Amino acid sequence: MSDTNGKKILLAHGGGGRVSNDLLSKIVIPKFQDKTDKLTDAAELNLESNNVCFTTDSFVVKPIFFNGGDIGKLAVCGTVNDLAVAGARPAALSLSLIIEEGLEIETLDKILTSVSTAAKQAGVSIVTGDTKVVDAGSADNIFINTAGIGTKHENANLSFDNIKAGDKVIINGTVGDHGMTIMSQREGIKFKSTLKSDCATLNGLVEKVLDATDQVKFMRDPTRGGIAATLNEIATATGLDIELIEKDIPVDTTVKAAAEMLGFDPINIANEGKVVFVVANEVAEEVLKIIKSDELGKNAAIIGEVKPPQGDPVVEIVTAIGGKRIVQMPYGRELPRIC
Repeated sequence: MSDTNGKKILLAHGGGGRVSNDLLSKIVIPKFQDKTDKLTDAAELNLESNNVCFTTDSFVVKPIFFNGGDIGKLAVCGTVNDLAVAGARPAALSLSLIIEEGLEIETLDKILTSVSTAAKQAGVSIVTGDTKVVDAGSADNIFINTAGIGTKHENANLSFDNIKAGDKVIINGTVGDHGMTIMSQREGIKFKSTLKSDCATLNGLVEKVLDATDQVKFMRDPTRGGIAATLNEIATATGLDIELIEKDIPVDTTVKAAAEMLGFDPINIANEGKVVFVVANEVAEEVLKIIKSDELGKNAAIIGEVKPPQGDPVVEIVTAIGGKRIVQMPYGRELPRIC
């Protein structure tokens, strides 16, 4: 029987036979490929570049649908952003699905639609993939693995080694939105203002900045562990201190209230539509202006500065009352399965 006419995923959909082909031909492939495209085991890409970036990521977020996105959108955004902050123009993605037996086919279709929409918005193609089905209870509805490839921007010269004392740290908007959205929905916590994930593809914004200057020293998307983890990684790798100014760090008021209620610090919370830029001091204001001109950067701010070390490298934050505290690398268990 043809079970794409049914309502749920069966183990047979992962068996490699007629039912598998039915799922691929009727549900999955039409979202991404023209009917005339060749269905080979490997995609052929003409990238016309000797400098290629390649990344891979897996997504196991719970819940799979959240305000501002779902696991499909998240998979595209996460992989595109990993390429973008490496200084690459994303070109193509792979998409591998690990689906739990019993998942509603309507749910799968919604997720695939999100994948397709996000990919088109980012200007990338889904060129190859895989589908597996596992026993009920083995995958929590669906897991997604993606890989991405892109070509290096000519102005991208990004390295920890390039970072110097005096460089400025810029964030393109409010921090902690994604992690707090996931946690509030998972725990069923309601707020007067609705929390919404910042899940978005950043390659357009990053390309605007790189088109304008070659003085971007480093970029990173502060996902798990938030900006605290990213900046501690920079300090450790460079041997330099980083000083943050608390009042300059943009935080949505509802995120701040939710974080305080649950005992979290917004700078430790995951983001999925943010990028930390480390740029030369002399171009910082120009870069900030460019970022603010983009819809994904309207709340951007210069939030800190790289400083000469006074001992072991640390990240410090100047608090709202003028004191200082050390920002530790997050332990890593605070917000599990946020991506």
